[in-house]
Parts: sequence; C-alpha cells; structure tokens
Amino acid sequence: MAVTKQDMDLTSGLSVIRDTDSDATSEANVNSGAAVLYLVYVDNTANASAASFLKLYNATAPTIGTTAPDFVFRVPGGATLNMAIPEGVSLGTGLSFATVTAGGTGGITGPTSDVSVILVIS
Repeated sequence: MAVTKQDMDLTSGLSVIRDTDSDATSEANVNSGAAVLYLVYVDNTANASAASFLKLYNATAPTIGTTAPDFVFRVPGGATLNMAIPEGVSLGTGLSFATVTAGGTGGITGPTSDVSVILVIS
C-alpha cells in the first residue's frame, strides 16, 4: 500500500503518516521537507517470530543498506512499539523511512509479513 499523509486539523499543525506495509523500499521525503517527529508506532504482530527494524532518516533520498539511519527502532516479533516524543525530534532535511530485518546501517531485506508504521509529525 502507498504511504498516506493526513493533516489532523487546522489548529494543531500535526500530520499522520501511515504505511500499512512498510518494507525495505525507502519511503522517501514523506513530508516534502523538514519535519518534527512526535510519535512512532510500529505494529510487527504479523511477524510472530522475527524482529523488524524501523529505520528513520533525516534525508530526502536515502539508499537503504548504505545510508546510515538517524534512528533505528527494534520491534520484537509479534509485538508493537509505541513511543511518544513530547518535545519532538527535529529532522531538518526531510523524513524518510524503511523497515528491514537487520539493525544498523546494513540490511536490505524487508520483513516477511506486513509491518504497519504510523508517524505523527509537524
């Protein structure tokens, strides 16, 4: 499924980025520029016995497996991760992401089953 961006309302300035099948293909520059990240939610329950790694990049066009991620979130098999960042994390260049089966910079293999990712940004 394609990545969707939904503005929450006129007063909050927040948007929800949703990808119901995040994989090793980079979702590049999902905010069309700089962003502040406030919430990360990853649902890896469809991969019951395999961890998945959400990699976030402060970049507009990272090369997965070569570009060093700015943040890596490990989500155990059969689990979800929900992390609020009340003060936000500024990504001054852009926000890109991918989900793979190995942490660190390397890793170009997507999870076997669907991983759902939701990001709240401004």
